[in-house]
Amino acid sequence: MRILAIDTSNQTLSIGVCEDNKILGQYTTTVKKNHSLTLMPAVTELMKNLELTPKEIDRFVVAEGPGSYTGLRIGVTTAKTLAYTLKKELVGISSLATLAANCVGIEGLIIPIFDARRNNVYTGAYEYRNGTLVNQIKDQHSSLEDWLGQLKEYPALYFVGEDIEKFRSQIEDVLPQAKLNDISQWQIPNGAALAQLGRTAEVVKEVHNFLPNYLKKVEAEENWLKNHTPEEENYVEKV
Repeated sequence: MRILAIDTSNQTLSIGVCEDNKILGQYTTTVKKNHSLTLMPAVTELMKNLELTPKEIDRFVVAEGPGSYTGLRIGVTTAKTLAYTLKKELVGISSLATLAANCVGIEGLIIPIFDARRNNVYTGAYEYRNGTLVNQIKDQHSSLEDWLGQLKEYPALYFVGEDIEKFRSQIEDVLPQAKLNDISQWQIPNGAALAQLGRTAEVVKEVHNFLPNYLKKVEAEENWLKNHTPEEENYVEKV
């Protein structure tokens, strides 16, 4: 099976192409540019270098969230469009799982962290079991204080992600047993790792209905709902 994976969930843009367990090629950049301008040219260039056409891809895998609202919409819309028009399979994978997947060989819980502003985080807990990444605590939007409190009972914790440095002092104060990743390439998503996660994941049944997993409503939507009934929630245009 030949897979093209896309992650635009945060500042990093990462794409990868794999065939079964073999990495055919990948492209990753952390340059802060609009993914809407850089994603398709990057995909086109990578495919050209691999001498492949889009029709030769069997499955499209996309980081479905959480993360940047704009970044997620760009990645999900692109993957949906490619899968739908080419009549190929589509798979969505947690952006947090994609980050946790970097930490091969780590024992205990792997804790990926994205800054959600105002001392809140997008996070979850993962663990490698017999070589397979398993979600142990579901992805969530939480205050950092509450999240660290949940983790106190666990003896082995490994935090990963570019944003962990922002919260280093709080993590170390509450969880002295925790380790914070210092391997730079593990701090950002890897398109090839995303492709491998998507190789065995469940395929989206209705491509047209697939949506990003934001975990939290945008602030404008939350404010609107304060003055409207829940039945009116569908006013928001979905991707």
